[in-house]
Amino acid sequence: MSVFKKVVLFTDVDGRARFKDEEVALSEGTPQAMLSPLLPSGGYQLRQSPVGFRSSFHCTTSPQWLIVLGGQMEIGLQDGSSRIFKAGDHFFSADTLPEGATFDASIHGHWSRQVGDEPLQTLFVRV
Repeated sequence: MSVFKKVVLFTDVDGRARFKDEEVALSEGTPQAMLSPLLPSGGYQLRQSPVGFRSSFHCTTSPQWLIVLGGQMEIGLQDGSSRIFKAGDHFFSADTLPEGATFDASIHGHWSRQVGDEPLQTLFVRV
């Protein structure tokens, strides 16, 4: 069976954001067009961030897919690691604030920034 690689940004048990890879089974469709089962969604937003954009540390408010449509985006974690996503790349952002926690920018969340000389264009699909 074919699978789709799902990059997940999540909140680990220690409250820190981390990346992990998961597989989504492509169990439907045809050999020429393998599909996952229909997944839920709750609307979408488009965003454009100018050259030079950088956020502070923050948590995702609601789990969502993020798809880079244009430009490049870097996501940085508290441990100093980061990943760059370019047009066509995606990840599932689910690093929400742990239940009952008060946001602490030295522990929780991630930062994001635009990379390169093109504005960053992204699509957020809520689940």
